[in-house]
Amino acid sequence: MSKNNVTMLPWASIEQQPGDIRELPESDREALIVSAIHVDGHWVILSRYRDNIWQLEGLTSNVPDNMRNLDFNRVPAAFLAVMKSLLYRYLRRGRAGQKRPVASTLRNVFENVLPFLRYLSALKLGHFGAVTPMICANYVAECREIRQTRRNRGQALSPAALERRFMSVEALHELSQYTNDPIPRHPWPDTSARALAGRASLNSEAGKTPLIPDEVFCTLFEKAYEQVQHGERLLDLRDTLDSVAVARKGQVTRSIQEHKVRQLTALGWEGGLETFNQAIKDLRTASYIVLASTSGCRNHELANVKAGACHRTEDDEGTVFHWLRSTSEKTDTGVHDWMIPKIAVHVLRLMERWAEPYQAMIDAEISERRTLNSSDPQIATAQKHRHALFLGVAATKRNQVRTLSGSAWNMCLKAYAKSCGLNWILASHQFRRKFANYAAHSQFGDLRYLREHFAHWSMDMTLGYAMDQDWGQHLDIELYEDIQSELEDIKSEVVGTWLGDTPLTGGYGRSIKHWQRDSANLAIFKSHASMVTSIAESTAIRSNGHAWCTADDDRCVGNTMERTRCGDCNNAVIGGAHVGIYQRLYDNLKRLLDCNDIGDGGRQRVLRDLDRCRDVLMQLGYDPEENVA
Repeated sequence: MSKNNVTMLPWASIEQQPGDIRELPESDREALIVSAIHVDGHWVILSRYRDNIWQLEGLTSNVPDNMRNLDFNRVPAAFLAVMKSLLYRYLRRGRAGQKRPVASTLRNVFENVLPFLRYLSALKLGHFGAVTPMICANYVAECREIRQTRRNRGQALSPAALERRFMSVEALHELSQYTNDPIPRHPWPDTSARALAGRASLNSEAGKTPLIPDEVFCTLFEKAYEQVQHGERLLDLRDTLDSVAVARKGQVTRSIQEHKVRQLTALGWEGGLETFNQAIKDLRTASYIVLASTSGCRNHELANVKAGACHRTEDDEGTVFHWLRSTSEKTDTGVHDWMIPKIAVHVLRLMERWAEPYQAMIDAEISERRTLNSSDPQIATAQKHRHALFLGVAATKRNQVRTLSGSAWNMCLKAYAKSCGLNWILASHQFRRKFANYAAHSQFGDLRYLREHFAHWSMDMTLGYAMDQDWGQHLDIELYEDIQSELEDIKSEVVGTWLGDTPLTGGYGRSIKHWQRDSANLAIFKSHASMVTSIAESTAIRSNGHAWCTADDDRCVGNTMERTRCGDCNNAVIGGAHVGIYQRLYDNLKRLLDCNDIGDGGRQRVLRDLDRCRDVLMQLGYDPEENVA
């Protein structure tokens, strides 16, 4: 690296560089610093304005190297100078009413504006002054006709992808006003990027992360859970093989591998060395699945997890809480704490051991780079990864070890799902929504087997910790908001079934049907959807397994001791989903009548509950004796 890239100037002086370069002499403009990195106590310049590749600093650790720069060689030559000018302005000043962009935002604008620049170039337009709303309207039409050639082959661009493209054109218009070649008019004066993309009228589900189906998730989690339970034995075998390699250092690779295979066989491993190496990789994927499923962390937040990230607290009643601490770059908060169960603690301990040899490789790389060039910016980059847990080796980069990127994780997860016999297109971001959905279901009451883990995931607890100076500042409040959003969706779905054509019973259920038959009640709502939303928002709803309870507390004995009481409770709604429960309860009660040791009081109790179950089933259109509708 040239000595010109090493500066002793404080960062503040670089921050004081001008944001508008129109009046700068060419030599001063070309020397402007775009990015720099701190290496062992001094600043090293990564990119200057004159460079055709601007390296970006500040991206999350799960971003691959090929997505850490702006490559102006991809920009049509006619627009190269103006694009550098406006993107530098954007980097230094931001847009009107917005703060300065982070590196990922800058890159997203760059990537999404390239198709528009290529479109202008194809029209033989060489400057922004020639861009008109008609040209932009034609660009919109062309984007809508595009069909994908890779993923989702043959399909049109998604509304979200279209919106990103059109928003970048809006940004281009605004930022070009601070250059010598401004776009004269707004690209679409009477509408917006969102409306043009067809997203303005879409419902709240549009663009939402797909929810992993329960059967898919259970298969994934079951296999991952089993693998992490045997993880220690697998790592014991790895340590043994590493000792073989150390003992036979200097021998040819084939000889070392043969000795490893013999050692594996002697220790009871079946499948050979290749299968074993794959099992080590699968252990990393299994650990990721368990941790992502039980914490609600995003991919980059797990990428930022380092050794020693787990800690515990205890409340006044002796309840122990386990916490995962990492850094979130989604918000300005930085450090966050996520509540985790004991299995996640086990996974963290397992991954700390899993990562040790890879962390040692990073330490060796740093030492080597310092010897060759003490100002090598890769020293600082490597230091960011040296304590990470979810690491990978890049064979194409001389076995360089770095945190696994988001795209690499998605490849691993898809392969893992395929190995489980699943055809679901699995992606890392899906686990956060599945966590929020399960947490919401648990709060709703219909996933009681998860109660031990989700017992503390209530909104009351959120507020309690948020008011605590030590913990509130570190909570991932967005995760609680996601859980609340899922809970609202669940409630809306339930109310939607209430207001359908199927019969309901329970005191509240009968009242709903009676209310629904009066057309005057329905007329006060603009639409069926608004009626569902209004009732869902104004009604306390939770599942107790055999009914939906609308009471605003949990003191009713129908939720615990005397469940058949819900059939005539003014707070209960019972529908077709509960038929199987009441039929099985009815059949079990009938068998109790044959018992000779329940006494007269017991017999009367059984007969009473039989009548209650029969009434529920008959009101739902089922004859319990015929067991058919």
